[in-house]
Amino acid sequence: MKNICIIPARGGSKRIPKKNIKKFIDKPIIAYSIEAALKSNIFDEVMVSTDDEKIAEIAKEYGANVPFIRSSKNSDDFATTLDVINEVIEHYQSIGIEYQTACCLYATAPFVTSNLLSLGYNKLISNHFDSVFPIIKYSFPIQRALKIKDNKVEMFNPEHINTRSQDLEGSYHDSGQFYFFQVKTILGKGKMWTDNTSYITLNELEVQDIDTETDWKLAELKFKLLKE
Repeated sequence: MKNICIIPARGGSKRIPKKNIKKFIDKPIIAYSIEAALKSNIFDEVMVSTDDEKIAEIAKEYGANVPFIRSSKNSDDFATTLDVINEVIEHYQSIGIEYQTACCLYATAPFVTSNLLSLGYNKLISNHFDSVFPIIKYSFPIQRALKIKDNKVEMFNPEHINTRSQDLEGSYHDSGQFYFFQVKTILGKGKMWTDNTSYITLNELEVQDIDTETDWKLAELKFKLLKE
């Protein structure tokens, strides 16, 4: 069974310029994803899908393969992760290489470790799931979420106004780090998770969305705390 790690890294980041190769602590942020994938020793191929020559150069420097430059069609703001994955899988099929399992590992995921990747892969294979990805619990019950209307606050679920927090069901969200999946199943269904998808639970120190400069600083602080 052949397994590939696909690291999408488009060059056109707008909120944080050159986000995928911006220095995080002491090296380009994409380097952390590449190194974790290589160290895990579970992949037959670790590749970066990019439309940017500089990203390709740095990716190769840290040990990833960049077998082709991503098409312009899959490099605009409307291209989905599945579009990118399809292009990669089709490229390898065109040269006679078939992958049964894959991991889409994001370029801005410095908290991902080789052990976490191995855990995800083993859970996918051992339990015959369609896909597996890390999730994190919301720190506050979403059933008590508020909205603003006519300059006043209202509850989305007013029936829970007096419900104790500990009596509300826990809720989770995607950590936005990686997805392990069965290639044929996921591409055939056209979605990253199905009703046969499982999870790995992370804690708040292991996750940080990085969409703004403030997010970036928070991520570096969390990363240093974890290392300590």
